Amino acid sequence: MVDPLAEVITLLRPRAVFSKVISGAGAWAVRYAAFGQPSFCTMLEGHCVLAVDGQEPAALEAGDFVLMPTTPGFTLSGLEPAVPVHMDPLAAASRQAELRHGRRKGPPDVRMLGGYFAFDSPDAALLASLLPTLLHVRGVERLPVLVQLVRDESLAQRPGRELVLGRLVEVLLVEALRSTTGDGAPPGLLRGLADERVAVGLRWMHRAPERAWTVDALAREAALSRSTFFERFSRAVGLPPMEYLQAWRMALAKELLGRGDVAIGEVADRVGYRSASTFSTAFSRHVGQPPSRYARERQGAPA
Repeated sequence: MVDPLAEVITLLRPRAVFSKVISGAGAWAVRYAAFGQPSFCTMLEGHCVLAVDGQEPAALEAGDFVLMPTTPGFTLSGLEPAVPVHMDPLAAASRQAELRHGRRKGPPDVRMLGGYFAFDSPDAALLASLLPTLLHVRGVERLPVLVQLVRDESLAQRPGRELVLGRLVEVLLVEALRSTTGDGAPPGLLRGLADERVAVGLRWMHRAPERAWTVDALAREAALSRSTFFERFSRAVGLPPMEYLQAWRMALAKELLGRGDVAIGEVADRVGYRSASTFSTAFSRHVGQPPSRYARERQGAPA
C-alpha cells in the first residue's frame, strides 16, 4: 500500500546542511527570527525551554527530539530568567566550534545537538505546510542516534557523502513524524492519516493520482457519505479533498517536468488529465507559467 507520508518526504528531497553542538550555563536566553528552513535538535543533557511563536512553551530534557519543518521565530532559554539575546541563524551556522550561551566558563547546564537542512523540492512550502509547525518527541531512542549519524556524516568528507546525508535526513524525518500522535496534531497530513477513513482517501489519491477522482468516489472508498467524508477530510487535513488532490498532482507534475525525460502529454496522463492542453491550462493557473517553460527553467537551473 502506498504511504503518503513517505511520498511527501521523498518529494521534499531533504538534504543536510549544517549541525553543531549548542550548550548553555547559568542564566541565558536567545531569540531567533523566523528562518524558513527546516531545523532539528536532540537534547544531550540538562534542561531548557523552547518557546516557538504561536505554540505553547515546551520544556526539553535529555533524550528529547525537536523538529520544525519551517522554523518560525522562537526563543530558547535556560531555567533561570534572562533577557533574550537576538541571534542571526546564518551567522550562528557559520561558526565551526561549539556554540555556547550564558556563562562561558565551567561545565554547561545543558547540551544539545542542533542543526538545519534544506528541502530541494520546488513545492517545499506547500508540502511542508502539511506537516506540524513543531514536533516534540520524547522517549524514542532511535532519533538521537540518527541525529548523531547526520552530524558524523556532515563533518566527514567521504565518498557518497551527499547521498548518505540525504537518505539519513529522510529517515530522520519519517522516524520523527511517525513517532508523534496524529490525533493531537494540527490539521495536516499526520492528522489525516490518524483518521482511518480519511487515510483511505489519502492513500488512494497517492496510489492512483491519474484516476478521475471525485469526492463521491473517494467517499465510497472510505465507506462514508459524501458530506461526512468531505467534512472529516477538510477538518483533518486542512484542505478540501479535491484541493488537496490538485496540489498533490501539481507537485508530482513539477517533479516529472524537472526531470526532463518525460513528455508533457505523459505528465498529463500520470497526474489525471485527459489531454496535454487541459493539463497545461490547469498547470498555468496553479503555477503561473505553462509546463513547457517551467520544464526549461528547471532543467537549466543550477543543481
